[in-house]
Amino acid sequence: MTKGFKVKLGEGGYGDVYRGNLIRSKRALVYEYMPNGSLDKYIFNKEGVISLTCNQIYEISLGVARGISYLHEGCDMQILHFDIKPHNILLDETFIPKVSDFGLAKLYPIDNSIVTLTAARGTIGYMAPELFYYNIGGISYKADVYSFGMLLIEMASKRRNLNSHAEHSSELYFPFWIYDQLVKNREKEMEDVIMDEINDVLKKMFLVALWCIQLKPSDRPSMIKVVEMLEGDIENIEMPPKPLLYPHEATQENFDINSNETVSNTGSTSYVEEIPTNPLLKYSA
Repeated sequence: MTKGFKVKLGEGGYGDVYRGNLIRSKRALVYEYMPNGSLDKYIFNKEGVISLTCNQIYEISLGVARGISYLHEGCDMQILHFDIKPHNILLDETFIPKVSDFGLAKLYPIDNSIVTLTAARGTIGYMAPELFYYNIGGISYKADVYSFGMLLIEMASKRRNLNSHAEHSSELYFPFWIYDQLVKNREKEMEDVIMDEINDVLKKMFLVALWCIQLKPSDRPSMIKVVEMLEGDIENIEMPPKPLLYPHEATQENFDINSNETVSNTGSTSYVEEIPTNPLLKYSA
């Protein structure tokens, strides 16, 4: 079907991808051909690739958000992707995005708020912290929300979130720097805040992303809320709390005051169900 793997289209996590012609006498898994390839080559400045405009980036982010929202709440069963990242967002000839690669996806009933996994799954840099730390909340669709937030920051900044060669934590974890700049911009503490040079569309993407990557799953919005924020005005989005990388960064006092926790067990895995304390998210979980 591929004429000896003659025309290579690209590379995926499990190998190379080739163009082929379907023979009616053979069975094959056929994907829609997306001529503009995957999103990563447009946001990580690969050589020879055209640069997308700010509005194109925003429209792609909105399309991805709507797609994930459909997976979570638009089907009879809840589909959790568990591998949202730029490489798995494919673009058609008009740069309309489609979420691809469901190799790690899991299917659950809509009414299941907590899911059971035997092992963490996903790509480092996009994986939600509850996949590693069971004491911050159960594993749910909020894991995809976290991954989308990390994706959104990379789209708006056109750079990777994690810099393994950085000397300081603020440089190592780019969302920290983004948060600090947004705070300075809103409080007008500095005249030379870099965020002043960024338009409201990108600022809105950053704000939504910071909500999505909150440490505790209960403090993240649903994807329906994410779409609503992306479509709305930036003035209606509150400044989120500063994101945390690890549970131990939050003081015990904050956990005692700001959460109502019930510890349960599912098999051999402990998890925590939490009531969201942030007024923005109270009715959107």
